[in-house]
Amino acid sequence: MSELFNNYLRRLRECYDGVTRRGRREVFRYCHLQRSRRACYLTGLLLLTLIAHPILAQKKLTDPLPEIGSKALAISQTQQQTPATPAKRSITVADAVSIFLQQNLQLVAARYDIDLADAEKLTARLRPNPQLSVSSSDLPLNFSGNLIKEQTYAYGISETFELGGKRSKRIAEANANSEVARAAFEMVVWQMTNDLKKKFYAVILAESLLRLTKDNQKTFAEVLKHTTELNQYGEISGLDLRRLEVEKLKFDTDVANSERDYEVAVRDLRFALGGDYRTMDIDAGGTFDYQPYQFSLDDLVSKSLAARPDLKAAKVSEIAADATIRLQDAQRIPDLNLGAGISQAPLGTSSLFFSAGVTLPWFDRNQGERAKARIQKEKAQNQQQFLTNQVLSDVDKALVAFNIQKRRVELYRGGVLAKVDEIQNLTEYSLKAGESSILELLDAIRTRRETLAGYYQTLFDYQMSLLDLELATATPLQK
Repeated sequence: MSELFNNYLRRLRECYDGVTRRGRREVFRYCHLQRSRRACYLTGLLLLTLIAHPILAQKKLTDPLPEIGSKALAISQTQQQTPATPAKRSITVADAVSIFLQQNLQLVAARYDIDLADAEKLTARLRPNPQLSVSSSDLPLNFSGNLIKEQTYAYGISETFELGGKRSKRIAEANANSEVARAAFEMVVWQMTNDLKKKFYAVILAESLLRLTKDNQKTFAEVLKHTTELNQYGEISGLDLRRLEVEKLKFDTDVANSERDYEVAVRDLRFALGGDYRTMDIDAGGTFDYQPYQFSLDDLVSKSLAARPDLKAAKVSEIAADATIRLQDAQRIPDLNLGAGISQAPLGTSSLFFSAGVTLPWFDRNQGERAKARIQKEKAQNQQQFLTNQVLSDVDKALVAFNIQKRRVELYRGGVLAKVDEIQNLTEYSLKAGESSILELLDAIRTRRETLAGYYQTLFDYQMSLLDLELATATPLQK
């Protein structure tokens, strides 16, 4: 590669020497007489054209590339033929919710609670197992004589019969606990789905701010380039150029910070979706589409009281507590144990026997468990009243916050956005016409940047307030 580079320099010197000294002297004398930077600039371009043309002509007549150059060309072609890395998969908020419901690991873990409750339903349906007994009697204390013939053997079987409807009440309690588990699962889905949507819109916000900072960086780069040309022509001071060069750091820092926030937000969304984090290469597609909504407090309250999963769980918990009370009250009734068998005497005679047993509820009448079941019901009733008040408070606060955020968005959309764009465009035009300064343009760029960033943040806050209202009502409110 060094040999190629040396050959290239040698040809450049030979071509440059091809231009006559007289011609170069005439060019420089012309620039000196004209004393115009623009004339020198154009003349320099002409000279560069005269130099470059012989080089291109000679390059066409040169020998083929050396072996090392051929290898480099082959490597370059191979790299061009290599398939590009697949782009990120863009998903909508509906796609994100669908993926989340299918593969989020926390939801999978929460579903196991339902399976455990269903397994308890299987246990509740089981009846007591029968008991088989084998016994012997008439065994001598000194273990002398014929031990087998002198003993009496008894073979019996017994079964416990549950009284008081314990089995049906146990099944009812297991069914109620299963409903409690399902209501708890709905609470997890309700809360985590809302949190997922917030992470999705956080990516939209970060992407919007990143796009804004890149646009500002591009605009500032054009201003800096124009200012550098003006400084070369002597139409602007070097101090203003230095100020712009220092100001460039702020624009580059804004882009770096926005890239960081965007990448972090995307990774938070990937983790929230669940599944294999290493293969979840996605991006949030869409923008903040402002849609003004009108909601009635009474309508939202009625929807929330009917749909809130935590309130449903409290009601189901009260039903489960009633089922537990009935079961524990039935547990104080003793079960009946019936048995039958055969008794075989030493002389070869056998006889049947029957037995019946029942536990006398003299001391233990299941007082403790019955008291605990009643306390659990009172707790469920208190929780239900508390959640009812909380639902009313959540809906009221969420609606107030939503209306305030809506007014904030409408303030921006009342003409401010168009004005900041117009101010920046007019300032750029005035600067090119020599009627404004670089500092005024910088101030216009900053104003537009801060205004648009505030607008994007306000749209995000509006969307978050709408999601908070959906969380408070447990009802989809977006069209």
